[in-house]
Amino acid sequence: MNVYDSTRMQDALESDGYTPTPDLEDADLVLLNTCHIREKAAEKVYSNLGRIRQLKNKRAETARPLMVGVTGCVAQAEGEEIIRREKAVDLVVGPQTYHNLPAIVARAKAAGPQVETEYSVEDKFEHMPLATNKQVRSRGATAFLTVQEGCDKFCTFCVVPYTRGAEVSRPQSQIMEEAKSLVSAGVREITLLGQNVNAWHGTGPAGTEMQLGELLSDLSKIDGLRRLRYVTSHPQDMDDGLIAAHRDNDCLMPYLHLPVQSGSDKILKAMNRSHTAREYLDIIEKVRTVRPDIAISGDMIVGFPGETEEDFQATMDIVQQTNYAQCYSFKYSMRPGTPGAEMDNQVDEAVKNDRLARLKALLDQQQLAFNKSCVGKTIEVLLEKPGRNAQQLIGRSPWLQSVVVPAHCGQIGDLVTVVVTQNNANSLLAQPVGASS
Repeated sequence: MNVYDSTRMQDALESDGYTPTPDLEDADLVLLNTCHIREKAAEKVYSNLGRIRQLKNKRAETARPLMVGVTGCVAQAEGEEIIRREKAVDLVVGPQTYHNLPAIVARAKAAGPQVETEYSVEDKFEHMPLATNKQVRSRGATAFLTVQEGCDKFCTFCVVPYTRGAEVSRPQSQIMEEAKSLVSAGVREITLLGQNVNAWHGTGPAGTEMQLGELLSDLSKIDGLRRLRYVTSHPQDMDDGLIAAHRDNDCLMPYLHLPVQSGSDKILKAMNRSHTAREYLDIIEKVRTVRPDIAISGDMIVGFPGETEEDFQATMDIVQQTNYAQCYSFKYSMRPGTPGAEMDNQVDEAVKNDRLARLKALLDQQQLAFNKSCVGKTIEVLLEKPGRNAQQLIGRSPWLQSVVVPAHCGQIGDLVTVVVTQNNANSLLAQPVGASS
């Protein structure tokens, strides 16, 4: 979602004459778009600001003074504290106010540091300009599209309800307009985004209530759109209509990111996850019944307060039963203001490290096995970017793996049919159908 927000901020600023630069030394405005989900991510903000301050000080007496802004969830969570802590910052802008960014920059230039963190989700999406065809083409054949923001689940480890606010769904008509704009500019794959993307709901053209499965159906009818994905889902919102979409919607890729977080019912209850391990496994079974080739991805947290070795073994068990194609694993990170941070039974850091290492070894083993199972398969790959040399292009498989193919296979944006010839831990190698490997 931060990638999507960054591109939309860039679009808004380009209307004021700003253009992106890969060179920090060349910038007139530097924005740090931040995440607050883990402590390490928040710490990096201040580390980066310290380095940028040195550049700003050098530029202070020149004809091109440097402006510095912090956006995103750290901005929302810490607000004016950022400016108190780091004097180099000129503006602090929360995730719901990006549509005001050009005006905020202008006010900071005229009147000094600005902080804007008020919630106004509907205004944000209504007023932010759609990217031009030229802007979209420069970004390639795939695009993110936010359809839902915020969270009402209040997991006890998570800051999202406090930094992104309550769950809000964008109107179906607004989503369709942006999707059509992206496809007209050459996008072939769209990934729908939301903190709880499968909680999306809206009113359709006929005035009837829609859920995510129906939105995916509408999007799949856009001429030229070949692939759809969505992330991140919550088990509570995995309804039968969405599960059926994995069977019925040819555009919807056979990939599902569905975090469980723990395999222990005791820990899931402490996390306020609203599902049990058995209920999660039942959902996975339903999805695999309608789409047997689906790749399952997820998130796991080890070392949540009160987690015993028995609880951790339950997590290892659910990983074994789910058999993930890929999965993200993390040590529990205490976030200020969340209920988890107030719990007394925090787990020792050394125990967290040990459990994370054991979990990651199992997940790596499963990912490697899934990649190996693809060798010999004929698949469609969407070509996305150049490879490490002129002889290669890199695309994505239906299961979201990175696939390296010979450059003569096609051009960026093409869907090409290839045979997988080799696997690595994190990628596949393939050749055009009929070619010798």
